[in-house]
Amino acid sequence: MLTILFDGIAYGMLLFILAVGLSVTLGLMNFVNLAHGAFAMAGGYATVILMNGYGVPFLGSLPVSFLAAAAFGLVLERLLYRRMYQRSHLDQVLFSIGLVFMAVAATDFLMGSQQQIVRLPDWLRGRVEIAGVGIGAYRLFLVIVCGALVIVLQGILSRTRFGSQLRAAVDDTRVARGLGIPTGRIFAATFAIGSGLAGLGGALGAEILGLDPTFPLKFMLYFLIVVTVGGTATISGPFAAAILLGIADVAGKYYVPRLGAFIIYIFMLAVLILRPNGLFVRGGGR
Repeated sequence: MLTILFDGIAYGMLLFILAVGLSVTLGLMNFVNLAHGAFAMAGGYATVILMNGYGVPFLGSLPVSFLAAAAFGLVLERLLYRRMYQRSHLDQVLFSIGLVFMAVAATDFLMGSQQQIVRLPDWLRGRVEIAGVGIGAYRLFLVIVCGALVIVLQGILSRTRFGSQLRAAVDDTRVARGLGIPTGRIFAATFAIGSGLAGLGGALGAEILGLDPTFPLKFMLYFLIVVTVGGTATISGPFAAAILLGIADVAGKYYVPRLGAFIIYIFMLAVLILRPNGLFVRGGGR
């Protein structure tokens, strides 16, 4: 039971890192970016290329995957996304869906359609015993890394000048610009960081989730469920939602395998019936 619980927490934390960038762009920037999974896929393929093609160690490939996805996101934000900020959500959805299919086709052409293999170092394979409970070494690594990222992200958004400027730019872009806040650069940096986190999540999740050109399509719904259930007002909402969904998914597939694939959808419906705006809403929200 405890092993299943821990595996669910590890899976949930991985979902959070994959989805938090979408939470930021949707909740703080009010932009519906369904192509978020493409940046996660870019990070995963960056890790595969570095490890299999150039012999870069797994840990060394992780920061590169973050930077590669962040740079990819920054370029697209400056060239394409910034033109869509003031457009309707329907336009944003159609635009980002188009990018998803372009990313899938380009990846399939360049890398092939086969599953990519990520060989973890020996110290991340096998299991470790903690208080008599067998825990996968890699899942323990995921919990530690993702937990540290949650703390850092929450600190940046709530305790730094950048976080204050971002909230001000979102609340009233025109007033923030009049106060001297470089809203364009703030949005670009935010989009790049969100894309980089997606890339890091794709690199971390390649061994567990698998990696092929259809990755953005297969996990798009998972990202949306995390953001929908958790709400977009805070980082803590999607984090709590990802943990609950991860536990529900792992436990459901273990205890009721015939219904395992539907457990997270049942959970999502139950939460949204009780909390239509997600687990966490802004003050005064219902």
